[in-house]
Amino acid sequence: MVGIVVVSHSERAAEGIAEIAAEMAGDTRIEPVGGDGKGGIGTVPDAIEDAIDAAAGGSGNGADGSDGESDGVVVLVDLGSAVMNADVAVEMSGAEAVIADAPVLEGAVNAAVAAADPSATMESVREQAEAARDMEKL
Repeated sequence: MVGIVVVSHSERAAEGIAEIAAEMAGDTRIEPVGGDGKGGIGTVPDAIEDAIDAAAGGSGNGADGSDGESDGVVVLVDLGSAVMNADVAVEMSGAEAVIADAPVLEGAVNAAVAAADPSATMESVREQAEAARDMEKL
C-alpha cells in the first residue's frame, strides 16, 4: 500500500487536508504534518521524516489499524520552504518516498483515490496527485 504525507506550514491545515483526503482513501495511511514544532507556522524536516516513516508503516496509525510496510510514500507540500524541508526529510528517511509537484488539497484527494486502488504504485499515486495541477474549478 502507498502511504501519503500532507505537509503544510500550518498544523491545522495539514490535519484538515488529510481529513478531507481520508474520505477517499480507504485503508491508505495519510499522515498530516505541519507547524514549526512550537505551535507556530513553519515546517520541520525531522517531523516530516517521522510522518514519512509512519506513512510507510513504521509508527503510524493507518486507517485500518495495521502496521504493515507500504509500497512507498507520496509527499504533498504547500509552499516553498516546505518543499526544501520535505526534500531533506526524504533524504533522511529510510522509506522510499517522492514529493509530488501538485496543489496540496486537490493533489491529496487525487492521491488518496489512486492509493485506494489495490494495484497502486508510488509512481501511479504521484502521477494522479500531479494531474490535479490541470483541474479546472469552473
